[in-house]
Amino acid sequence: MSISMHKASAPVFLRMLGNLDALLEKAEKYAKDRGFDPNLLVTARLAPDMRPLSAQIQFASDTSKFAIARLSGGTSPSMADTETTIAELRERIAKTVDYIKSVPASAVDGSEEREIVLKFPNGEMKFAGLDYLTGFVLPNFLFHVTTAYAILRHNGVPLGKQDFLGGR
Repeated sequence: MSISMHKASAPVFLRMLGNLDALLEKAEKYAKDRGFDPNLLVTARLAPDMRPLSAQIQFASDTSKFAIARLSGGTSPSMADTETTIAELRERIAKTVDYIKSVPASAVDGSEEREIVLKFPNGEMKFAGLDYLTGFVLPNFLFHVTTAYAILRHNGVPLGKQDFLGGR
């Protein structure tokens, strides 16, 4: 039995992006209930040398939308990485979700062997589609979602494992 590339990617992205949006909603409520500006959390980080919450959400968005674009042979929407508020981050998540939903399963399925080339300033990485998805995209995406969760939790937002996993 095999699983389609679409089923191995889009539902994971959609579920976790939805969960990420719910985390931000809880963060807003938490801040308002305690009398501080929720947007202070946007620049929060776990360590001085790591990227803030805003970047974690931007990276999760980029990783998922670029994966769907690369696997489908399409083009993802451009997003400027200029979000400075919780509302703007939630809007970015919504735009990412809309894009992922707009790409038909048939465009992603069959991409197991599609050549994916990532170019970096110091070189490039080449993958077959399946290896790209399972060995690069999913771990990277989940890293940034997890880090966003950890930043919010570290800053007192009352979150638990079920908030990360979300509902079925």
